[in-house]
Amino acid sequence: MLISTAHIADHADVVIVGAGISGLSVAHRLTRAGISVSVLEAADRPGGRLSTEEIDGFRLDRVGQLLSTSYTELRRTASLVDVPLRTFAPGVLVHSGGRLQRTGESVRRPGEAGSARSALTMARALASAPRPLDEARLSASLARLAGTSVERLMARPERTAAQSLTARGLPFRTAQGVLRPLLSALLCDPELTTSSRCADLALRGFARGRLCVPAGGASLLPERLAAALPEGTVSCGVRVRDASIDRVTTDQYGTLSCRALVLATGAREAAEVLPGLRVPRFHPVTVVHHSAPQPPPTGASLVLDGEGGGPVSHTAVMSEVDPARAPRGGALISSTVLGPPAPGLDLAVRRQLARLYGVGTDDWELLAVHHDPYAVPAMDAPHDVHRPVRVLAGLYVCGDHRATSTVQGALLSARRTASAILRDFAVRPPEARPARPEAA
Repeated sequence: MLISTAHIADHADVVIVGAGISGLSVAHRLTRAGISVSVLEAADRPGGRLSTEEIDGFRLDRVGQLLSTSYTELRRTASLVDVPLRTFAPGVLVHSGGRLQRTGESVRRPGEAGSARSALTMARALASAPRPLDEARLSASLARLAGTSVERLMARPERTAAQSLTARGLPFRTAQGVLRPLLSALLCDPELTTSSRCADLALRGFARGRLCVPAGGASLLPERLAAALPEGTVSCGVRVRDASIDRVTTDQYGTLSCRALVLATGAREAAEVLPGLRVPRFHPVTVVHHSAPQPPPTGASLVLDGEGGGPVSHTAVMSEVDPARAPRGGALISSTVLGPPAPGLDLAVRRQLARLYGVGTDDWELLAVHHDPYAVPAMDAPHDVHRPVRVLAGLYVCGDHRATSTVQGALLSARRTASAILRDFAVRPPEARPARPEAA
């Protein structure tokens, strides 16, 4: 990774404040168009919330955000096209009534419309399940979402995700015992105050692809982007004291001149530079990592608690999903708590995981607890998934808080920002292709 530690240039066409995935993606697109860029990052390394810590050979994501193979922006970002992704087992395992049951398994094939055919296939596949009709209804609902365009979803009446559960035509036990915990995991929103349109987008992505994570850790995405930039583009450990359209003042290097400024920080940090910028609520996330002598018998599945009997929203044996995240012979179990770490968290998590996995957890070792109070910007209704990235000519704001609170949203925001800058600079993009509206 080519990270500058020497004095950076006094001038660049564009200065980008923030080296998270949005800022790095903007830099990547602009440099490919021949625009000179300087990326300034206050932390000691790029990546923002997509960071990975290594402890005793285990690779631990700090936020543990779930990706989907259906994310179109991964395929539209040159350095991420071939990024290796490790997929979870199809569907999810939901613990309810003292047992785990697989549900939501996609049966849609490329070129096959999400329709009654998918629902029928699912119904046959689950003929031996305790409630095959409920499963078929859920499958039909997901199949309809998979076949619905983003434009149609965004035209639907907007309410909260919790309110929309009752309008999906599903039995109460399916809506509350399966769909609610699934949405909570996808949105990191236990109360489901998220816009129903954003919830539909999340379920559509789930139905059209497979849940996945980057191989070796979430930090792989920003590392790939940073490595593709010219040497010295990214400067870490640089604090910005003041910023305007044509200059940025730093503690370390004084004043740097530019033609345009991009704020690619979190919403709170961006509002410190632009006081009128709206700052959303945030969903806090705590990720608890354990190692175990033997992996629990759930394979590479995402496990949800359909009964809500503890602090954990969702959990997985991450070493089964991605073997690179654990040393040989080790088992890594990563569990997500949607909230702050309460006293006695480890004990409460172990008790719940013993119930969910059906194994003893007393000999598990706590590796780390990562808490981020600002992990996921809330998408309360009404929510604009295409919030303006161009504040005025020469001043731009990007990040997941300008789109949807996902990696897909962050990358989409970056693409829109780079396109706006190139238009203002009257520079033709290096790869002109018809763009279609997408959301995460």
